[in-house]
Amino acid sequence: MTDRSGNSIEGGCICGAVRYRVSGQLADVIACHCRECRRMSGHYYAATAASQEAFEITETSGLAWFGSSKSSRRGFCRVCGSSLFFDHGPNEPVGIAAGSIDGKPTLKLAAHIYVDEAGDYYAIDDNVEQFDSLRWRNGGWDKLRHDDPR
Repeated sequence: MTDRSGNSIEGGCICGAVRYRVSGQLADVIACHCRECRRMSGHYYAATAASQEAFEITETSGLAWFGSSKSSRRGFCRVCGSSLFFDHGPNEPVGIAAGSIDGKPTLKLAAHIYVDEAGDYYAIDDNVEQFDSLRWRNGGWDKLRHDDPR
């Protein structure tokens, strides 16, 4: 259960009906500005990620899943409404809402994605790399991997 600094982490929803634990490293945070994430969260969605093997849901009494596409689903608490997870399938990392983590893990914002779909009521001006939808779909994840030499 570690973030980049080796600190153990857990997290969950507002009411406690969904809790999780991560036993491996968390990825840096991605801010997604796509229409779907904006509708789901009410703004843009900030998420980290963990491997399927390192991720464990420890309390499921409020857990519900919504199939948001043919290949992915979103996990949330049906009691308090907290948006928590984005699951791309068994061979992909699990997206975890960065704000749902207990405490203050040592994470940083790595990129803004789908910036061409961002709302017109805010500006992205924090000097973090930005990807439009086409650029992100064409290898954005690979450019952000720490072991990738590019």
